[in-house]
Amino acid sequence: MQEQNFKNHHKMVPGFHYVVLPALLLLIGAAAINFFTSSEENCLSAGLILISLIVIMLLASFVRSFALRAQDRAIRAEENFRYYILTGKPFPSELSIHQIIALRFASDDEFVALAQRALDEKLSNKQIKAAISLWRPDYYRA
Repeated sequence: MQEQNFKNHHKMVPGFHYVVLPALLLLIGAAAINFFTSSEENCLSAGLILISLIVIMLLASFVRSFALRAQDRAIRAEENFRYYILTGKPFPSELSIHQIIALRFASDDEFVALAQRALDEKLSNKQIKAAISLWRPDYYRA
C-alpha cells in the first residue's frame, strides 16, 4: 500500500464513486426523459420508476453520510483519548469536528502543539493537514 501523506490521503471508493453514483445519475436522467416523453397511459409507471430511482439515490447518499458521521464520532473519541493520554487534560471543546478529524493525521510528537495552534489561529482542516510534518496514516477510513 502506498504511504499516505497530505497529497494522497483522500479516500475514494471506486465501486461507490465511479460505478454506483454515475449509474444512478444516468438512470435518473433516462427515467426523467422517459417520464416527460411517455404517453398518458405509461405516465404512471414512468413516474414510479423516476421516483424509485430518486429514492434510491437519496438512500445511497444518506447511507454514506451516516457512515461518515459515525466515523467522525469515533475519531472525536479517539483523538480526545489520545489528547488526554498525552496531556492529562480533556480535548479543548472549542475545536470543531473538522479540525479534530484533520488532527488525527498528526504524530504524537506534534499533535498537542498543533491542536493548540489550530485553536489559537483558528486553522482550517486543510491548513492543519498541510502543517503536519510527520504524517500518521489512517488506512481504515470509510
